[in-house]
Amino acid sequence: MNSIRWVISGTTIAVSATIGLLAAGLLYVPWFHTTAGYIVVAVVAVAVSTLPAVVVWRLVTSIKQHMKSEVQKLIAYINTVGQTGQEQAPPLLDCGLDEVIHAVEQAMMSLRARVQAMNIRRRDLEVQVRVAEAQRSHLEAILNTITDAVIVTDAFNEIALANEAAARILKFDLEPALRKPVDQIIEDRVIIKMIKDIHEGGDPALRKNIEHKLTADKQNATYDIALACIPAFSGSGKAGKSASGGDKKKSAGVVTILRDVTKDKEIAEMKSDFVSNVSHELRTPLSSIKAYMEMLIDGEADDEATRSEFYSIIQGETDRLSRLIDNILNISRIESGIIKVHREYVLVTELSHEAVEILLPQARAKQIELNEVPSNVYHQIYGDRDMILQAILNVIGNAIKYTPPAGRIMVFIDADTDNHEISISVEDTGVGVPEKDLPHLFDKFYRVSDHKALAKGTGLGLSLVKHVVETVHGGKVSVKSELGKGTQFTLTLPIAENG
Repeated sequence: MNSIRWVISGTTIAVSATIGLLAAGLLYVPWFHTTAGYIVVAVVAVAVSTLPAVVVWRLVTSIKQHMKSEVQKLIAYINTVGQTGQEQAPPLLDCGLDEVIHAVEQAMMSLRARVQAMNIRRRDLEVQVRVAEAQRSHLEAILNTITDAVIVTDAFNEIALANEAAARILKFDLEPALRKPVDQIIEDRVIIKMIKDIHEGGDPALRKNIEHKLTADKQNATYDIALACIPAFSGSGKAGKSASGGDKKKSAGVVTILRDVTKDKEIAEMKSDFVSNVSHELRTPLSSIKAYMEMLIDGEADDEATRSEFYSIIQGETDRLSRLIDNILNISRIESGIIKVHREYVLVTELSHEAVEILLPQARAKQIELNEVPSNVYHQIYGDRDMILQAILNVIGNAIKYTPPAGRIMVFIDADTDNHEISISVEDTGVGVPEKDLPHLFDKFYRVSDHKALAKGTGLGLSLVKHVVETVHGGKVSVKSELGKGTQFTLTLPIAENG
């Protein structure tokens, strides 16, 4: 702007000097009174009168361009501060107009204060967003460690949170499901209806539990579904109340938890069946013992032979009761892992031979041929000798029970060095097992209904065999049977490392 002042001052001086010279020439120089002089004076007068207009036009143009440049500086500064939020010194303005500069500086100070306030607010919001994201990540990590399915819906019945268990059980993709209406994500209509009913009720004290089988679950699992309403809170942190003082029925969402109770129900049923079966099995020998004891007390056994018979029956039933209790305790100890296992290196052929020798009189009493097929297997196993012997005895004894007179039972020993295992097979020519009963043979207290009249039993022997071979010794038990032709049980055990 200093250059503009110099141009104005110079132009004023030049015009004043030209007018003074023309006036002096007209007064003192005769030539100016000639035709040529008048022409010169006219031309100079026109030039002098035009010069200020030209100068003013140029000045106005220059001022406009200068102001435009300064305004562009201001706009660039405002945009930079507004976009980045970073404080920086405002540009130096050179407009030459004190009032304009003062007004612009005042506006700039106000704008700068507003930018600083917005910048502080932006930083606060960024901190709040980061804290909220950290809390959400922490909450999601906690939810994903929970094995139960958890779904949290908001006030609009949209999925706000869910864990991986919920996505797996209800078969939806976790990330795309967030902020989507629950009825577009979950296929089970019962769960959707329950969530909406709880939400519409809006009562924070309301809890609901049902057992439900998911419609899309092919495994037919049973889930205990618990739902609770999330209360809506006012700005003061307390639940809002109506003008009359009552609680508003508003809900900020619903928490839904699905817990798989299929195994719990199965265990409960198994416990109930176990107690029922044990009670039944114990009642039979106890009833028999009680009846014969009462007859002895009442003096119904007049002679020694009758009393001896009664004593024999009581002893047999007592032994049966003792075996039943022992089997129950052994199975319970094995399942709970508290049984003591005395491991040693054992020749399977010795155990097989000993079992056959023990049960041979029982087989001969039924006129059953019991043979041990000679074997060249000399491999050892590392296990509890008494347990394995008891398992072999149970299998051979079971074969004797269900093989009719004149039948045959064969015991084979075989080794599979490729798979590093040895097997004991007991094959009989007995009545066989129906195909439908084969999967249940090793269940506790299970007895084939068609065979109950053939022999007494508790249904615990084969269950104990399976626990001894598989749970304690890491082997496996298999069975093949053909109704009316016979059955083959095979006990497979791992060969000892140095066996």
